[in-house]
Amino acid sequence: MTDTVELNAGVKGDGPPLILMHGLFGAGDTLGGVRRRLAPDYEVHSLDLRNHGDSPHTRSMSYPEMAADVLAYMDRVGVEKAHLLGHSMGGKTAMELALMAPERVQRLIVADIAPVAYEPHHDAIQQALEALDPASVSSRREADGVLSEYIGEKGVRQFLLTNLVPSDGGFRWRMNVPGILACYEQIMAGPSTDGVYEGPTLFIRGGGSDYIQSRHQYAVLHYFPSAELKVIPDVGHWLHAEKPELFARICQRFLAGEA
Repeated sequence: MTDTVELNAGVKGDGPPLILMHGLFGAGDTLGGVRRRLAPDYEVHSLDLRNHGDSPHTRSMSYPEMAADVLAYMDRVGVEKAHLLGHSMGGKTAMELALMAPERVQRLIVADIAPVAYEPHHDAIQQALEALDPASVSSRREADGVLSEYIGEKGVRQFLLTNLVPSDGGFRWRMNVPGILACYEQIMAGPSTDGVYEGPTLFIRGGGSDYIQSRHQYAVLHYFPSAELKVIPDVGHWLHAEKPELFARICQRFLAGEA
């Protein structure tokens, strides 16, 4: 039996339950724009996955464990069946859950990730996080200066700094940086089950992103035989933040069974 942790969550809206799962180094609020746009029609549950946000810190974060956390959350709040929407690492967690317990999933949306293992590709972020001692900086600006020595993209630095919170006159990471970095190999892994989810499934790819490639089609259809693909042009991996209105509209149509 997998040990689960009690995930922190925010709930907004009224209607059929929809569970949102963020990507690596994110938190429930990372998908806040999606939550805001879908809350009029759905009861949206925004989760902090383990080692992220205000959820518990752990030494392991395999996808079976993270999926089990979400199932335990559903049991705890009385959600028998839900729509799932996950981005990147959250998309892998959503896929793992759908393969483990297909009877608990109404419809599945996976944003810019495939059910495959990926090569390590966060070296600069890892170096930046290891270089920054939050307790030793006196301002976010100073912290940004440390990160900028490794990460040139301001948007990426700003995203990481959403995890920096005041503590005892200084700062601390609310995410479990050592734990996440130690579990990086687990996070890059593909599905760990031979299950199949035959329910309605939508993959949404950023037109400028290489996370979902044509060579992944076999794996997608192997695990998700009913899968369809939508492409949002002129966006990268952060498609939900770059074109939030279009992303939400695609999700709304799919969840309503219109496309």
